[in-house]
Amino acid sequence: MRDKIVVENLDLFYGDHKALNNISLKMAEKSVTALIGPSGCGKSTFIRSLNRMHDLLPDVKILGKIKIDDEDIYASDTDIALLRKRVGMVFQRPNPFPKSVYENIAYGPRIHGENSKARLDEIVESSLRGAVLWDEVKDRLHKSALGLSGGQQQRLCIARLLAVEPEVLLMDEPTSALDPISTMKIEELISQLKAKYTIVIVTHNMHQASRISDQTAFFLNGVLVEADETGVLFTRPADQRTEDYISGRFG
Repeated sequence: MRDKIVVENLDLFYGDHKALNNISLKMAEKSVTALIGPSGCGKSTFIRSLNRMHDLLPDVKILGKIKIDDEDIYASDTDIALLRKRVGMVFQRPNPFPKSVYENIAYGPRIHGENSKARLDEIVESSLRGAVLWDEVKDRLHKSALGLSGGQQQRLCIARLLAVEPEVLLMDEPTSALDPISTMKIEELISQLKAKYTIVIVTHNMHQASRISDQTAFFLNGVLVEADETGVLFTRPADQRTEDYISGRFG
């Protein structure tokens, strides 16, 4: 399986504080990579570096390379808007726009120049089907997305990403604000989506990482301690700190 994302010797500073220290990690195409570790260990900082979310913050310095399809995304000629179309992100709390379900999905394609009503109708339906939400919302497409349940809102946010045809989906604790049934639906969805997309997910839930990911990376204090196939990392970790974390001795 070829590598979709290759991170080489990544250092990230917030001012004088070094938040990530010499991170190197490869993520295979059409696979799920889970990032685990205690709060404040650098997981969210790392995942946000994969679509240059840190560009929005002052005083951030990044060294090293992040390549997607062998292109350095921090190169000076990178088109940031195109990068964020290719590499979409879902956050911890669902953040639908205060618009209708339909307008939430159509928003991205419109920004990228799609104005055909027939084509937008197709994109809305296919995106909602891709997020396993169509049957639940097809009769309320023109009602506010804010009226959906939390789990439905999170799947709507995933559908909103799918509408612009990304290649990589970044998910920063996408189920932490959801109930167990909604969490299960999102996990099932992730397992389906990896047939088409490369997925990177931050999770505090070790069981979730073991259920849905192909590879797991363990972060601690801004360092990548180890990364391996999920089954290997959870049963035969190479580093004692990983063993201590997954067995609940800290974190």
